[in-house]
Amino acid sequence: MIKELCKRLETDEGLYLSYQANIAMSFKDECSRYKKKSGKNYLSHKDIHEIANKASQNFLNLLIKLKNK
Repeated sequence: MIKELCKRLETDEGLYLSYQANIAMSFKDECSRYKKKSGKNYLSHKDIHEIANKASQNFLNLLIKLKNK
């Protein structure tokens, strides 16, 4: 399954751009939530690390939900 996904991502520009956009938005959305929750206007290295981990979890959870539809 992963090999097929990678193959499709290499050959289908639209699919690649869709994944790229969804991953980027997961990070952007999580940054917004983090800033609102923490009240910070800046992000430290530690903040970005925490946000990136949460964003990747959110993306994978969305991907898993799509598989189960």
